[in-house]
Amino acid sequence: MSTAKKEYKRVTVKSLVEMKQTGEKISMLTAYDYSMAKIVDAANVDAILVGDSASNVMAGHETTLPITLDQMIYHASSVVRAAKRALVVVDIPFGSYQGDSKEALRSAIRIMKESGAHAVKVEGGEEIKISISRILEAGIPVMGHLGLTPQSIYKFGTYTVRAKEEEEADKLKSDAKLLEELGCFAIVLEKIPAKLAKEVAESVSIPVIGIGAGGGVDGQVLVVHDMLGMTHEFHPRFLRRYLNLYDEMSNAISQYVDDVKSSDFPNEDESY
Repeated sequence: MSTAKKEYKRVTVKSLVEMKQTGEKISMLTAYDYSMAKIVDAANVDAILVGDSASNVMAGHETTLPITLDQMIYHASSVVRAAKRALVVVDIPFGSYQGDSKEALRSAIRIMKESGAHAVKVEGGEEIKISISRILEAGIPVMGHLGLTPQSIYKFGTYTVRAKEEEEADKLKSDAKLLEELGCFAIVLEKIPAKLAKEVAESVSIPVIGIGAGGGVDGQVLVVHDMLGMTHEFHPRFLRRYLNLYDEMSNAISQYVDDVKSSDFPNEDESY
């Protein structure tokens, strides 16, 4: 396949499909606030995910479950105001779409209308197909999410690799085809064997974006705080740290404290 890179002034759901068709890998990162999103967008990331991981990263919860729809809309609105190029995708949070397709549609409409986002993301396959269909019928782009689905963590009981057994792998492959047939524009595959992820990516025409799913997929997504080394205690195998901001920031803040205590800050040049 060609690896020709097309320049996009604004990335859309159609752009991601074109990237898969031409063999250009898709870059995706999370962001939850204006300042971070502005930096991420300026670096030409293709898509920004306003993930429900904000529950962990921004609010300090153990899981993604506690974050509310109102909170997701707040974070998404901040990101949308910063993103000039990237496609902005927003997680519909736990409890806002699973059990009632009408509620799913209301949640998706609120996200799109109140935040200005470009698409929503949901976790699951066959079990939420009615909700996905209803959202798509309203003209709202949907990104799927299979494999390790953090909103179902209490069902799994662990964050270990999913779909290693044949039965679960077969269901994942079936769900991926279903998401494509329903009309999802892309799928995130999280923490599954690389061989299986590659097989899924080759079996569907829509982009497959991996996190802990190897290099045989159409793109990659990471939590920005993880790849920048701000969440220093998190060490999954799939994570590559591009900076160690935890130490850098800690040292800078400690130096500031020392300078204030010693009356070194502010000096004459920093005073009016």
